[in-house]
Amino acid sequence: MLVDSHVNLHSERYDEDRDAVIRAARDAGVAYMLTISDKLSSTAAIKAIADTHDFIWRSIGVHPHYADEYPELTARELVDLTGDEKVVGIGECGLDFYYEHSDRAAQFPVFQAHIEAARETGLPLIIHTRDADEEMRKLLLEEHGKGAFTPLLHCYTGGPALAETALALGGYISFSGILTFKNAAGICAIAETAPLDRILIETDCPYLAPAPMRGRRNEPAYVTHVAEKLGQIKGVNLETIAAATTDNFFRLFACANPSDTDE
Repeated sequence: MLVDSHVNLHSERYDEDRDAVIRAARDAGVAYMLTISDKLSSTAAIKAIADTHDFIWRSIGVHPHYADEYPELTARELVDLTGDEKVVGIGECGLDFYYEHSDRAAQFPVFQAHIEAARETGLPLIIHTRDADEEMRKLLLEEHGKGAFTPLLHCYTGGPALAETALALGGYISFSGILTFKNAAGICAIAETAPLDRILIETDCPYLAPAPMRGRRNEPAYVTHVAEKLGQIKGVNLETIAAATTDNFFRLFACANPSDTDE
């Protein structure tokens, strides 16, 4: 039994076969999924998916790519959207200095609104960070000093210092199909040293399909390849990875109650 902790099932790339993709994931042993908010205008589409499937939960948030579209975003607005029991996380949110689809200056206040919302609700903060390790590390430390919240560094691509900081703050790290890429030695090294009880797995589908599926549209079913690679890195079998990452998911996303699903 596996959990894909980060899927983007509302993507238009699934418009023709979304139900089949979800069935394929279940057939592959992916018992649960968390479908992620990229912007608030996607909320209705994401909610429809989560409401249709007992085993899929959702988040509320604005990706840094879209920060420019939400210059007035407040923590209260985010908190007000978390009343639905299927909402179990805040994000994805963060800093992206690689693509910079939104100005850096615009990304900070939007991210801080998410931090405040996570602090107020107690929900995990699902963080996207790319080419912003030092800025993210400093901000997490500063904000954590104002009041605790639990960070999850999703689809991790950063260096060891940021990973160590997040773990020291009680956070978690999620690894994706990037682990299977030929140029991923640095990320694999972080996965090797990260505590097994602080690791999650994900596909970030429809992006970043793992080997041997490179070049295809990614799907939740492919998280099995991430789990297998993580097991090789950690020197444990697939069953150990499945049990640990599933336990970790439900410890972190404590509002996601598996007893309420059709499992």
